[in-house]
Amino acid sequence: MKGVQFLVAFVLLALASKLISASDPGPLQDFCVAINDTKDGVFVNGKFCKDPKLATAEDFFLPGLNIPGNTSNQVGSMVTPANVQQIPGLNTLGISLVRIDYVPYGGLNPPHTHPRATEILVVVEGTLSVGFVTSNTDNRLFTKVLYPGDVFIFPEGMIHFQFNIGSTNAVAFAALSSQNPGVITIANAVFGSDPAINPDVLANAFQLDQNIVKQLQSRFWWDNN
Repeated sequence: MKGVQFLVAFVLLALASKLISASDPGPLQDFCVAINDTKDGVFVNGKFCKDPKLATAEDFFLPGLNIPGNTSNQVGSMVTPANVQQIPGLNTLGISLVRIDYVPYGGLNPPHTHPRATEILVVVEGTLSVGFVTSNTDNRLFTKVLYPGDVFIFPEGMIHFQFNIGSTNAVAFAALSSQNPGVITIANAVFGSDPAINPDVLANAFQLDQNIVKQLQSRFWWDNN
C-alpha cells in the first residue's frame, strides 16, 4: 500500500513540476536588471543580472509607446515591443507589452504564435477582426470583431491574427505573460526559413504545385533576408 501511495505522490509531483516549468520561472529576488556585460553581473535568472545596488529608475522605464509604428510594409502593420530587450528591469518578471498599429482596411498582424506566452489584447482605436485556432485535430477557429475597449485572449502557443476591417487606422495594446514571449510568423517561418525547407516537403504538406512553393519561398526568403 505504501508503495502505491509513493507512486501516486511521485506522479503528482512530476505533473506539478511540468506545470510549474511551463511558464517563466518565478524570480528569487525583488528584481534582476538584465545586462549584456557579465563583468558586473551577480545573479543569473533568464539573463545575467546587474548588481541590485547599481539599478536605476531608467532600468524600469521605456518612453515612446504613444508614437505610432511605421506601417509602410507589405502587411500594413507594425508591432512595437516593450520586452526585456527594451526594458532590462523586466528580466525574470514574466510579463511584457506591445503596441500594434494597423493601416485602414487591410492592416494585418499575420497568423503567428508566441511559444512562451499567453496574450491579452485591448483595442484602443479602430475595428479589428481577430481570432485563434486550436491545436490538432479540432483546429477550431475562435474569432470575434473587436471595437475600442474590447479585450480578447490568445492562449499560449495558439496560432492567432488581427486584421483591420475598419476604414480608419487601428491601434491595439497587448500584454504577454513572458519577459521574452518570442514570435513565430507562420508564413515567414515555413516559406522563408534559412536554409529553405525542401520544396517537396512543402508541396506535399500544403498540396501545392512545387513551382508555386518555390515562388513563395523566393518571395519570403527575400523578405526575411
